[in-house]
Amino acid sequence: MEVESGAFVEKARAALGDATLQHALKHIKHGFVEARATAAARLPDFEAMRDAARDVKAHTIAHLADYLEQFEANVTALGGRVHWARDAGEARAIVLAICRNAGARTVTKSKSMVTEEIELNPYLEEHGIEPIETDLGEYIIQLRREKPSHIIAPVIHLSKDQVADTFHEHHPKYGFHERLTVRSDMVREARSILRQRFVKADVGITGANFLVAETGSAVVVTNEGNADLTASLPDTHIVVTGIEKLVPTLEDCHLMLRLLPRSATGQDITAYISFFTGPKRAADLSGPSSFHVVLLDNGRSNMMGTEFEEMLRCIRCGACLNHCPVYANIGGHAYGSVYPGPMGAVLTPSLAGIDKTGHLPNASSFCGRCEEVCPVRIPLPRMMRHWREREFERHLTPRGARWGLHAWALIAASPTVYRAMQWTASRVLRLVAWRGWIRRLPLAGSAWTSQRDMRAPSGDSFQRQWRKRGGRR
Repeated sequence: MEVESGAFVEKARAALGDATLQHALKHIKHGFVEARATAAARLPDFEAMRDAARDVKAHTIAHLADYLEQFEANVTALGGRVHWARDAGEARAIVLAICRNAGARTVTKSKSMVTEEIELNPYLEEHGIEPIETDLGEYIIQLRREKPSHIIAPVIHLSKDQVADTFHEHHPKYGFHERLTVRSDMVREARSILRQRFVKADVGITGANFLVAETGSAVVVTNEGNADLTASLPDTHIVVTGIEKLVPTLEDCHLMLRLLPRSATGQDITAYISFFTGPKRAADLSGPSSFHVVLLDNGRSNMMGTEFEEMLRCIRCGACLNHCPVYANIGGHAYGSVYPGPMGAVLTPSLAGIDKTGHLPNASSFCGRCEEVCPVRIPLPRMMRHWREREFERHLTPRGARWGLHAWALIAASPTVYRAMQWTASRVLRLVAWRGWIRRLPLAGSAWTSQRDMRAPSGDSFQRQWRKRGGRR
């Protein structure tokens, strides 16, 4: 997985100054945050369901090998085939071999973060196979040669005018020359183009939101129906997904399906929920004759038994991104990874190494909102702290920060020194303030105050006030 997280600071600064992006990100609050809160409030047992989902995923991970074997046995019994991929290279090679065996020249794809993770599209193109993204958001960023900026809303960073310009640039070869400005017209134009690609595709590739060990099913949820056309029209269907997507039973899957849309988009249920269970039977009128599931490890098994194992519970709802104050201000591209936001700050270092991704677990205010809204209660702040500890242990933290932490540890260990430093700091901040506000923090540059107001301290410290009251409230 290619990561560009080393440029996080520069990209974040550019994102803060991008007026179009800032306007687009405002839609997160109404479109996702408020919608989730409303959907959760409508379900009286929502919190109990979160507990149950946490326990189901924890149990599955603890017995992952057994459930993987059960899943493979059921897929095989139905006439399908399971392929095991240790890393991205193996996964790409497996998909290419299946496509070549099917004589594929074009493949349709529904939205899949795992195929983004393994960089499948450029690999297929290099080998003479044209991949066509059929999710509208993924289709747009494919035309723009960009990466998704959100795991469920790939084009949340774009404005309507930018999409209109993209279609106007790329659609004339299909006979569309007018620059459209109405959203419904743009959707209709894209649909008319993609319908033809669905029909002509030789292979369909989907991801999977869940895998059901009990039945050997791959479950996909969408609001566009593109996954159904991708999976059912071509003669070959390939599911590419991570080994952690398993749940033991259909009942467990039902639980997850009640939580996922409410956490992701605030819907009680998505428009389409599709269970793909093997190739078509003799009595089926349609469906693929060949059904393949590519199960990707790519570092996931290395997380088991570590302080990051709980990250494998993630169901990719995007709630942590939507509620994160950092993500909401800079968007996903600044993270330089397929997986942005709090979940990416934990998962990306696990997959690509902390040496390449050290900025990500540090890009957090630790406000805890990500853990508060996670449908499977993943302790994301705690795991980000673990990555910071590993970064520090390996001397990857900048020298200035390391010295600063050492100095703080010495000061905090002595109450007398701490109180003296606190008194001195409050006096200095009052001196540099202008009309009660601090424009630039000493020793911190302008980064802290460039995007927020900083009040000058006033009055006595909490400890002095406490002593004056004799320890009374």
